Amino acid sequence: MINKPKPDEYAAFYGNYISLVWEGPVLNILEDLASTTYKFFSEFTDEQANYAYAEGKWTIKEVLGHMIDAERTFAYRILAFSRGQEELPGFDENAYVENATFNSRTIQDMAAEFKATRIANLYMLRALTPGQLNITGIANGSKVSVLAIVYILAGHELHHLKIIKERYLI
Repeated sequence: MINKPKPDEYAAFYGNYISLVWEGPVLNILEDLASTTYKFFSEFTDEQANYAYAEGKWTIKEVLGHMIDAERTFAYRILAFSRGQEELPGFDENAYVENATFNSRTIQDMAAEFKATRIANLYMLRALTPGQLNITGIANGSKVSVLAIVYILAGHELHHLKIIKERYLI
């Protein structure tokens, strides 16, 4: 079993994400989330998924699109650091959403893309050695371990699912 990362392995703002990840094998959690998150989003109609709870807030489709972008970004960080790269830039999540076409796509297509992206990433994650999990790099100006990014993947997803349930489904 892979233990949760220690607080010195990630910037403090990631602590909120990591704290959302329950105890258990994190790769199993990520695998379970691939299915449950897919099911959750695929049950929306496109009309429901085009909803934003307030002016200037993302639609449900845009939240899912952001989750897909973040999944890819975190996975790239894992790949890059585990292969020896030492530093990567951050990403502007608002610019990514603004420059995407999420609202023109179907929610079912996006849900399937999220699941496929996660499944592909799980192959990479399962191949990481304990030594690779302990490697650290600099992302967005902050030190972070590969292990912490694995937990951030899960916690980021849980964070956004919670927001949707609390703010969009009332």
